[in-house]
Amino acid sequence: MEGSPAPVPPAPYRILLEVAEAIASYRDLRELFHVLAERLHLVVEFDYLNLILHDPKRNVMRLHILETSRPTQVEAGLEIPIEWSAAGLVFETQEPLVIPDIEKEDRFPRVREIMQREGIVSLVVLPLTFAQRRLGCLGFGRGDGTPYAESELEFMRQAARLVAVAVDNALAYEEIAALKNKLTKEKLYLEEEIRSESNFEEIIGESPSLKKILKQVETVAPMESTVLLQGETGTGKELFARAIHNFSARRERTLVKINCAAIPTGLLESELFGHERGAFTGAIAQKLGRFELADGGTLFLDEVGDIPPELQPKLLRVLQEQEFERLGGTRTIHVNIRLVAATNRDLVQMVADRQFRSDLFYRLNVFPIQIPPLRQRREDIPVLVRYFAQKYARQMNKPIDSISAATMEALSYYRWPGNIRELENLIERAVILSRGTALEVPLAELRKSADPEMGSSETLEAAERGHILRVLRDTGWVLAGPRGAAARLGMKRTTLQARITKLGIKRPA
Repeated sequence: MEGSPAPVPPAPYRILLEVAEAIASYRDLRELFHVLAERLHLVVEFDYLNLILHDPKRNVMRLHILETSRPTQVEAGLEIPIEWSAAGLVFETQEPLVIPDIEKEDRFPRVREIMQREGIVSLVVLPLTFAQRRLGCLGFGRGDGTPYAESELEFMRQAARLVAVAVDNALAYEEIAALKNKLTKEKLYLEEEIRSESNFEEIIGESPSLKKILKQVETVAPMESTVLLQGETGTGKELFARAIHNFSARRERTLVKINCAAIPTGLLESELFGHERGAFTGAIAQKLGRFELADGGTLFLDEVGDIPPELQPKLLRVLQEQEFERLGGTRTIHVNIRLVAATNRDLVQMVADRQFRSDLFYRLNVFPIQIPPLRQRREDIPVLVRYFAQKYARQMNKPIDSISAATMEALSYYRWPGNIRELENLIERAVILSRGTALEVPLAELRKSADPEMGSSETLEAAERGHILRVLRDTGWVLAGPRGAAARLGMKRTTLQARITKLGIKRPA
């Protein structure tokens, strides 16, 4: 028929069949594209074959894969705005574009510049569409400027339809594989967290200062705002971070934690943002960072004041834009995280000393919560002592059911520079040492600690000695009986006599 396109010879159809077979055999898009390039080259001569996909999040065309027999300066990941690229025009119009001589093409100066630098004279760009879903474009380039025959163009169109199916399948497989990999790593991370879980099962205490903090947690938890927990070491900042996560809309997703002070500076960037294979010596596989693991959930950055200055701009960017690149990678990764940060350092002073970026501080300091030290929660100390004593007694299968009043008072008056962590460790050690049903606390082991509120500097042993002396004076040095010192101190007479001897208490003449 006059005017009809020339029929494609039988050989190209056999190549198309091989292309269809390759689509069923390969799942990795890069491997598949390499095989497709080899097959297509048997029918169409080209020096340059690229796959350009549309990025719906940024609404740009991105060079995904490039196959060329020549040295090239173009790298995968190159972003091309839709409005001034040949691929963008084809993507929007869904019509093939043939450019016989790129030098005469004035619509796409940036593309012309790249193609001329690559030694490409003619260009054919075809849309990739599958099931009415626009994916991107397939581009063929020649360096000798030989015109494309109609049979070659028809073959390219048919090949583009198959490539669209291949790309759709491969992208779906990549997405499924990425989600499966993310879930696997989340599972491993959660299993590790369970093994190293904090000894706190809940927040213990009834003091006014603690109730005030819990009210703040209840207020901010349902929001998406960044929270900055400030307080001394050992005050349980991680416990409050977990409470914020559990009371938020993200509670069904992961709470990912990282202690910025516990990771060497050289590895912290990789831990936070992940790395690509080969990014540095020893990077034998791709690694997901904590930001990716926390996508959709909450990220707890503990000791955020220890993040080195060179990493602070990258952290600021991901907090503001919710996007970053892995170490050694070029692909921008978008995440949706809620940040809870904690520090025991004075960030305001660090900003003044130029050790911490002011813009990062203001970004973190959206909702600051000051966790009080244990010495400001003295009402909670007896409750915490009993809680930890019962907890470790159950674990060690010991029948501990009492704590003397003298011991409890001495513990209440100690300054606790290590806060709740120090108290918990002491009670665990006391349970180990206890031989009967009464908790035997090694008070003499605690170091001297000045208490500004008490205006004194003494050990727990000295506090205990002073308390026993006061009770002995009040009872006229009577040990036994219902109104004796032993009864008031909540201990047996023999135990009190042993403590008097050990503490060197002597009745005055």
